[in-house]
Amino acid sequence: MSLYIGREDSKRWRIICAETTTEISLLIENWKYVLAGLLGQYMHGVAARGVHFIHRPGPVLQDTGFFLLRELGKERAYVSETVFTVIFLSFFLWTFHPFIFKSKKIYTVLIWCRVLAFLCGCQTLRILTFYSTQLPGPNYHCREGSRFATLPRPNHIMEYFIVIPRGMLYGCGDLIFSSHMIFSLVFVRTYQKYGTKRFIKQCAWLTAVIQSLLIIASRKHYTVDVVVAWYTVNLVVYYIDSKLPELPDRGAAALLLPVTKDSRTKEENHKLLNGNAGDPTDMRLRSQVNGKAVEDSNTILSETVLNNV
Repeated sequence: MSLYIGREDSKRWRIICAETTTEISLLIENWKYVLAGLLGQYMHGVAARGVHFIHRPGPVLQDTGFFLLRELGKERAYVSETVFTVIFLSFFLWTFHPFIFKSKKIYTVLIWCRVLAFLCGCQTLRILTFYSTQLPGPNYHCREGSRFATLPRPNHIMEYFIVIPRGMLYGCGDLIFSSHMIFSLVFVRTYQKYGTKRFIKQCAWLTAVIQSLLIIASRKHYTVDVVVAWYTVNLVVYYIDSKLPELPDRGAAALLLPVTKDSRTKEENHKLLNGNAGDPTDMRLRSQVNGKAVEDSNTILSETVLNNV
């Protein structure tokens, strides 16, 4: 038993090493796209912080969703953030599942290049909209009388380019359209296309709907912010996805592996990456069992023919 467990651990470790080698080579090849995507996230953070400086609090606008959904209140504002965190972490962990599990359909680096392209496209439109018109924020810290409704002017211009993580929860002015819904819908649509579990896909879309309602009930966005996000993000993702080349099949893993003089090592890594790896001892045992089964079946067939004769 201990020998079998040790063999399984060794096999899993070889799978992780082979996957890491391939992903590193893909990262070296596509580092410009990853860097551009991360830079786009930073610029979006800078833009969201910048609009907070010019935000002016005012009366909360009339909103249909506010009439239909009961207000959760300050003490329950964490509910929508908890749901968003679950969506974010679940998708993040799923993109790294090829390092652990045998059922592999995606490459982690390539899927994140695609996701970052979707996010940058949506966030560019978002920046244009919330800088075009600044609406009074409906969130509690953005209303009249709150000292957080407007940021004090910085003493140096470089302070405009400092992104504070706290601003993701306590920003004001960056309303149309919801950034939380951008991430949620991009993640759900990506799993819809590249995921394999139908039940999880259905749960993901249901969670996105619940997230939309919770954002409105928490008064973090107006209903228009959520509605615009639903059709804008889907249209942008559909357009960008149609322009990008399709992800390569996992069966082409051998083409992505670094060149090695040992062809057997390359072939073994190819099997590991596609979940077809097997221990040599296990393979010998299987061949012996299969050979014995074929021999027995041939004997039975011969006896049956002789009896009939």
